[in-house]
Amino acid sequence: MKFAMYGSGAAGSVFASYLRNGGADIILIDRYEEHMKKIAEEGMTFTIHLQEGGEYHDITKVLEGFRTYTSAEAAAAAEGKVDAIIYMTKATQLVQAIQDSQPVVGEDTVAVSLINGLGNDDNLLKFYDRGRCIVGSGVLGTALRGPGHCVSTPAGGVQMNFGGIVRNERVDAVCEEMEKCYRAGGCDAYWRKDDIYKYIWKKVIVNSTVNTVCYVLRLKIGEVEAHPAGQKLFHDVIREACAVATARGTALDADEFIAHDHNDIITNIGDYYPSMCQDAFNKRKTEIDVLNGKIAEYGKELGIPTPTCDVLSTIVRAIQDNYDKQF
Repeated sequence: MKFAMYGSGAAGSVFASYLRNGGADIILIDRYEEHMKKIAEEGMTFTIHLQEGGEYHDITKVLEGFRTYTSAEAAAAAEGKVDAIIYMTKATQLVQAIQDSQPVVGEDTVAVSLINGLGNDDNLLKFYDRGRCIVGSGVLGTALRGPGHCVSTPAGGVQMNFGGIVRNERVDAVCEEMEKCYRAGGCDAYWRKDDIYKYIWKKVIVNSTVNTVCYVLRLKIGEVEAHPAGQKLFHDVIREACAVATARGTALDADEFIAHDHNDIITNIGDYYPSMCQDAFNKRKTEIDVLNGKIAEYGKELGIPTPTCDVLSTIVRAIQDNYDKQF
């Protein structure tokens, strides 16, 4: 089975590396020419930044066998159509990515979104029928140390969840292959056969909590949690998001989420700046519109107050639109 990773920056490279490490046949497509060239010539340097006994250490290997391209047209000319295409762009770029990726997409190609945030399934369904779509997300810190070198910081416990919007033979075959390769490659991944949306919401809540609050406060996850006002922001986001998720049909208990899911993040990657902080460091647009912004949008539709998500979304938008003016 041939996979394409469309969008092979930090997250795409890490997600692809676990697959390749587990034996998957996978091509990479990304406009970052220097990164693609380095991988094609020297392989992907893949580092797992692992915490054991309270301390971090790196496990690094070089993965061979990737074929890399800077456009879907170039990939199609060399590879033809793929069996499954995994989208790992920013959520705000997904619609354009789907349109641009069509040269490698055949009539039977299964479309996969492992992108953070809410609404990615809606965007897939604008172009693909429900019987060709898989959605999911990963609970992994990701970074690029430079061209051809990606870094994974696992959060402990389950690291990835995915499943078909509906089940059929074709979608099940792709899910089975993904689960097999991810697990063989060192990623604790699970094919959720029944209720993938529970796990999508959980990842959205994690990101809407640690990404957004750390971005605004310019602190690591553990540093926010250690301050009473920071912890209150974390907990307020969780409570608002769980209320919205429950109203939309995915029942989540905020107290249980704080005690287990949130605590796992604090315990395992407390000494970590999440990806939205990396956006701030590099003066990039964030995914706020598909995280807290989308929770607030759903809240308004449902009549559920989301004051913390409203304010955080407004602050993040103001910051990201004014990077070059800030002291």
